Amino acid sequence: MRNLGLRIGIVVIVIILGIYAIIPTIRLYTEENLSEATKISLSKRAIHLGLDLRGGMHLILEVDTSGIQEKPQDLRDRAFEIIRNRIDEFGVYEPVIEKQSGARILIQLPGVDRERAVELIKKVAHLEFRLVEDERMGEIVERVDQYLQGEDSLAFEEPFSSYLTGVERDPGFDYRDEDSIKALIAQAQEVIPEDVEFVFGPREDYAGREVKRIYMLRSTAALTGEVIRDARHGPNQSGNLQYVGTWEIDLQFKREAARKFASITGRNINKRLAIVLDGIVQSAPVITERIPQGRASITGRFTPEQARDLAIILRAGALPAPLRIVEERTVGPSLGRDSIESGIRAVLIAGAMVIVFMLIYYSLSGFVADFALFLNLFFLTAVLSAFRGSLTMPGIAGIALTIGMAVDANVLIFERIREELKIGKTTRTAIDQGFARAWITIFDSNVTTIIIGVILFIFGSGSIKGFALTLTIGLLCNLFTAVFVGKVVFNFFTYKFDVQKLRI
Repeated sequence: MRNLGLRIGIVVIVIILGIYAIIPTIRLYTEENLSEATKISLSKRAIHLGLDLRGGMHLILEVDTSGIQEKPQDLRDRAFEIIRNRIDEFGVYEPVIEKQSGARILIQLPGVDRERAVELIKKVAHLEFRLVEDERMGEIVERVDQYLQGEDSLAFEEPFSSYLTGVERDPGFDYRDEDSIKALIAQAQEVIPEDVEFVFGPREDYAGREVKRIYMLRSTAALTGEVIRDARHGPNQSGNLQYVGTWEIDLQFKREAARKFASITGRNINKRLAIVLDGIVQSAPVITERIPQGRASITGRFTPEQARDLAIILRAGALPAPLRIVEERTVGPSLGRDSIESGIRAVLIAGAMVIVFMLIYYSLSGFVADFALFLNLFFLTAVLSAFRGSLTMPGIAGIALTIGMAVDANVLIFERIREELKIGKTTRTAIDQGFARAWITIFDSNVTTIIIGVILFIFGSGSIKGFALTLTIGLLCNLFTAVFVGKVVFNFFTYKFDVQKLRI
């Protein structure tokens, strides 16, 4: 009895801490009409539902390292930080972003639009500011025509200039002729000066036709996207009729870049500066004056969503290399709800059967086992909440297995106590000896399984991690509930009520 009060106090304190840890989870998934700020606050202290329970998108991306000297892991790490920043600003609720072996990145996004999310994540977003060489356009087009006329190949029966047509102040072409124009430019590359190149604009409607503009730009960029300090989207304010009702992205440069931008604009007044995003000219405004404030804007036919996503990408930075999708799965919310209901039903049925079995087989002592089992599941949930763990469908399977392991520990203890009672020992002595002798067996079986669970969690992926997480936590809780709490309950009742005969 000397330290029984202390042990009861420890159990009570742990239960109080568990209640404190589990309250945010209960509030998050049971209370309705919570504000967005409250949801975000509660989610930081609650269990996260995995993608298979909540619904959403699962992606495994791989960085394309072909032609890049940098180590794959270094490229992956840089891409990981950029993707995480993009997703954080996109406002996805409870995303999962993890590094994997090689150059791969795991992404799980619950409840998002698939097309928009993939575009946001995969877009390289290489931004350049390049001067337009309008005065050299005609000369170089004529040079290309002359060169192709001297070629023996019959593939170029029409001159390069015959494909071009006026699109406002720029030359353009029917978008269906893009492949032909690229082939002509590649064929005549040796007569095109190295300091300039042809770059196309986006597809657009002009005079009832689908066209693309073609620009002659300097090969070297005056500035790149790395110099951007901030990017914000808003309604277009340029006053250009072709952009009425569209949105634009306002850019702010870093301090050194702002001085360089002021110098570039000051030296090239009345020339055009093209804004090139991923090799496509979004706009090419005329420089009317020196711009000392370090600001610029990207105008185009952007919708509010496109402008917002592009601003996010530019703020987060460009990816170091393109990404390709290695694996993709989409889980619907209805399937997630069905999985939750099925999983909970399975756990409840398993728990009910175990409870009934323990009560029938071990009589009143079965109540102690059932109480320990309830605490085991309670502490497991509390630990997941405290450490923001994720509950998945395989995780629910781990909980069901934990129930079996918890009952197994109690069976070992009770059988040991029975053996001690059969050889004539008193109730209190039989309880002490039963717990003491069962402890080594329980410890060995649980710890060996915990080691396997830890290995699965470290080296496994996806659903294996979810199973290993709940199994490992459940077994750790089992060592506390089955042995420590169970003995406290037995000791309390035998001393409190002076029990001489134990029904077990």
